[in-house]
Amino acid sequence: MIIYVVFCKDFGHKRGDLMGMLVERRKDMRGQTQWESGVRWARQAFGHLVKDKKDIFVFPKEMELNDDDEKLLVEKGIFTKEEFVEVEKRIKQEMQRKIGDGSRINS
Repeated sequence: MIIYVVFCKDFGHKRGDLMGMLVERRKDMRGQTQWESGVRWARQAFGHLVKDKKDIFVFPKEMELNDDDEKLLVEKGIFTKEEFVEVEKRIKQEMQRKIGDGSRINS
């Protein structure tokens, strides 16, 4: 699954401000790279929040998720900054739990 983490350029602080997350549902990018597809979608989804849509940029991330987590993410598709932080925290906790379970089995 491809997830686009969306940022807006903050020229005053020389950094990017987190805006949210987009979850790609398509397998075929219709001739576009992941980055091109993500930027286009991000500008449509978050463009109303900035003065210049060209200040929006994305980082595509490929994630391996179990079917239940993937279904929850795909149902919504667009997440705000707060929702993204919460989802990312839950995914990290789940990954740590799986690592912990694996180490107990192998011990």
